[in-house]
Amino acid sequence: MICNSKFKKFLKLASGVILFALITNAFAQVDETPKPRVNPKDPYEKFNRVMYTFNDKLDTFILKPIATAYIKIVPKPLSKGISNAFYNIDTIPTVFNDVLQANFYQATSDAWRLGINSTVGILGLFDVAGDIGLEPNKEDFGLTLARWGYTNTNYLVLPFFGPSTPRDAIGLPVDYYLFSIYPHIYPTTQRYELYGLGVISRRASLLQYSDVMEQASIDKYVFLRDAYMQRRAYLIQRNKELGDPYLDKAK
Repeated sequence: MICNSKFKKFLKLASGVILFALITNAFAQVDETPKPRVNPKDPYEKFNRVMYTFNDKLDTFILKPIATAYIKIVPKPLSKGISNAFYNIDTIPTVFNDVLQANFYQATSDAWRLGINSTVGILGLFDVAGDIGLEPNKEDFGLTLARWGYTNTNYLVLPFFGPSTPRDAIGLPVDYYLFSIYPHIYPTTQRYELYGLGVISRRASLLQYSDVMEQASIDKYVFLRDAYMQRRAYLIQRNKELGDPYLDKAK
């Protein structure tokens, strides 16, 4: 059970995220003068590009060099195991969101993955569940909100977190404070060290795609925006079908 102080912290952070999304929306609509260059599918583009530049500089000068050094220093089998372990940690909020989406079959599969990899897989270092056919899956509260009707939302780039939407931004504190293990790790220094290692591990796993993105797109902002929104649309539709076994029969 979450203690009162933690719940108050959660409410403050959730309120801050919601307020941030509302302020962003307000700024996007303050000037009603028609602007021919404004993309109706990306009304926050001016703000988003500023945040994208900030995140890109942060990645270029801090995250990418650290991730590159991490790949060079940590042996590949160990780095793979660490990546598996953090994916296993992320399966905890996935199971909760499966249930909230009424995707009970998927919840059972993900719960089995979590249990098998946490035990036989030694805290997730080895993906034993994947070897026996339990495919990996990742859900979040943003997808849960979409499952129950909050599908109409715009692209929003968050500082530090990157591509998102107002809906998905609301889901971030929910997944962290209500469903993840991080708020329960003490002392807090170890919590932040573990979370930071997860960030580095995930960034290191993306290094192999850096050249592909550089060659595939002239405007990386547009490339990331379209890729993110298309991926979320696919996951929303997939979860809708998983939650309704009669949907395919009705088509």
